[in-house]
Amino acid sequence: MSPLRRRHPDGEGIAPRRPHAGLLRRERRALLRARAEAVAHIGGLAVELYRRGGFREDLLAERCSIVVGIDARLAEIEELLHVRRNVPRCECGAPLLRGSRFCPNCGRATDADAQSDETIVERAAAGTDA
Repeated sequence: MSPLRRRHPDGEGIAPRRPHAGLLRRERRALLRARAEAVAHIGGLAVELYRRGGFREDLLAERCSIVVGIDARLAEIEELLHVRRNVPRCECGAPLLRGSRFCPNCGRATDADAQSDETIVERAAAGTDA
């Protein structure tokens, strides 16, 4: 057996495999449905607590923690799904096209444009002092 294919019995030094994209998308759809249902339950719970004249913060916090947990897993899935795309992004989150000077979504100047302006200013300042 090749030394590259040798498996360690304790799994040490082996990177975990990324799940298949189809499985991740399926899990994301299920989590989005569960999140919508959990948010609806929180809303119903808040209305019932209001009707009864008292809020139980512990009960609301428990339900909200479920939604926060779902949101955290959704963020992990999004990161796993978009790991191949190493595209530079604007501060607004929109992908920037190669060679663009401005964001196509919000119109902000890109970082590459700002860096080139800074170097020009530094050169002009250095030339003025000499």
